[in-house]
Amino acid sequence: MRLNELSDNPGATKARLRVGRGIGSGKGKTGGRGVKGQKSRSGVAIKGFEGGQMPIHMRLPKRGFNKPNRKKWAELSIATLNRAVEADKLDLSKDVDAVALVQAGVLRRAHDGVRLIGGGELSKAVKLVVAGATPGATKIVESAKGSVTISSDKPERAKLTAEKAPKAKAKPAKQAAAPKAASPKAAAAPKAEKAPAKKAPAKKAAAKSGEYDKHLPYWENIKTRYDADASEAAVMTLTKYLGASLSNRDAKYVACGDEEERSTVRDAFLKKKLGLKDDNEVLDAKVMAVCTEMKPQRMKDRVSFYYLLAKNEGMLNDL
Repeated sequence: MRLNELSDNPGATKARLRVGRGIGSGKGKTGGRGVKGQKSRSGVAIKGFEGGQMPIHMRLPKRGFNKPNRKKWAELSIATLNRAVEADKLDLSKDVDAVALVQAGVLRRAHDGVRLIGGGELSKAVKLVVAGATPGATKIVESAKGSVTISSDKPERAKLTAEKAPKAKAKPAKQAAAPKAASPKAAAAPKAEKAPAKKAPAKKAAAKSGEYDKHLPYWENIKTRYDADASEAAVMTLTKYLGASLSNRDAKYVACGDEEERSTVRDAFLKKKLGLKDDNEVLDAKVMAVCTEMKPQRMKDRVSFYYLLAKNEGMLNDL
């Protein structure tokens, strides 16, 4: 036997299937792929194709790595805390927690808890109960002989609203007494007609009692921060002058970083209200001077801003 005579056993090997060699071959027409066109070609995967409409894997929202139930913290900086302490807004004899901070107006809302951040100095000792704190902020509080307690309890929503004074109950109206039977003598004598009692208009009485009480927070702010002898009449006049714009958050505050906002203050108040006729550069410098004076106050309310402009010009009595 020679090498060229060696072969496998019958049936050990099988000839390669030659597809697409005519209908009679058994693998003609579609060549065993079943269809024609794009799906019969190699390298094509039409998975999730929905006839041209937006596929479901593109319609569904992409969550990514964002937790749907992640917590949101209210950040409290050391500078904000120190300003509240110096203004005596907080009761330092008790623990200062999220409820106390919101009710004192230091924070607008507590969300899922308060987190202490930032750097600087703290003038007094404060016992804080917060949900978290940075190491640097904790050292600042402890260096002022205070303490930071970490609590995982979520603030109660019911206590995070400012306490309102209870409304006085309206007194029930007195029932009119039944008329007495008139005697014959009294019936004969003519009765003098009584003039009807004048009733005070309800709207005017309400206006006198509480319409302009809204100037009090601005007056207290000015006395505490800028002018100990602040004129209440001037603050009340400015509050009336601004009117309904104080209920709009965008119009209530002055944005010193906005050039258009500074131009509005210059034209609407200094020129139109106070009647100043200086050049725009001089008036802009006066507006920037008040911006510098109110720099420690993060939200510069418009009443205090206008008060300081009028005070610098000596025109508080001319408002």
